[in-house]
Amino acid sequence: MNCYLCGSTNYQILPGKVRDNNSLNIIECEDCHLVYLSGQEHISEEHYKNSGMHGNTLPSIQEWLIETQVDDDRRIEFLKNTIRGKDILDFGCGNGGFLIKAKEVSSNCYGVELEKRLQDHFSSNGLTVFPDLENALTSGQKFDVITSFHVLEHLSDPSEIMAKLALLLKPNGKMIFEIPSATDVLLRLYESKEFSEFTYWSQHLYLFNANNLVKLVDKAGLKIHWIKQVQRYPLSNHLHWLSKGKPGGHIHWSFLNSEELNRAYEASLASIGMCDTLLFSVYR
Repeated sequence: MNCYLCGSTNYQILPGKVRDNNSLNIIECEDCHLVYLSGQEHISEEHYKNSGMHGNTLPSIQEWLIETQVDDDRRIEFLKNTIRGKDILDFGCGNGGFLIKAKEVSSNCYGVELEKRLQDHFSSNGLTVFPDLENALTSGQKFDVITSFHVLEHLSDPSEIMAKLALLLKPNGKMIFEIPSATDVLLRLYESKEFSEFTYWSQHLYLFNANNLVKLVDKAGLKIHWIKQVQRYPLSNHLHWLSKGKPGGHIHWSFLNSEELNRAYEASLASIGMCDTLLFSVYR
């Protein structure tokens, strides 16, 4: 089995399991440390078009918007000055929560989303969302900023998609991606067995770290501007995993949550490269 990034055949099988597919192993390249699944046959474009990412129980769109609201608010707060008055595209826009907020500050706002059941929802919220990347590429539109949140890890050839997205950039345009990190502290330092049997998912074909991201972007013929460590889940969540072996600590133990504590915890994890999320900017 050759590593997607560096071609190495040296790998190890990581502890843990893929929570929804026991036939898959979690592999780590011993040279570049890309983490990937032992197979990808279960994923196709039709899978995502037909809401396959959600499994057998589809959330209502309104429930889904509530679930993503904290992330949507965080992203718009961080990027509002970057996208203000700009033409933007959100690739893999999901329920459109970020786009609904971005519409208020950007000049023109577009999305790309495969999941077919969402098109009426987009229309009712005044959003223009292409049904796939090819439609975006043939639209004649160009963008100042392209965003993509937690999408690259779902793609069998993420560098190829990045290269295609770059064709949609205006001169001096940029792309901003957010992905889960392979060096999450619950895995690499705290070594939570329960978390390692929960976090790996058959929909996540790859997990990158801050170092091998450079290889991914280089493979696409692009350049990295910056990489930022982001902690989506607070200390309360991690303490709950370590004590109870279950998710939801940020809800069940919300009395531990405070803006000051969360910022300090994120800074501490960022200093050792073990936040749960990576945010990075790319240009041509």
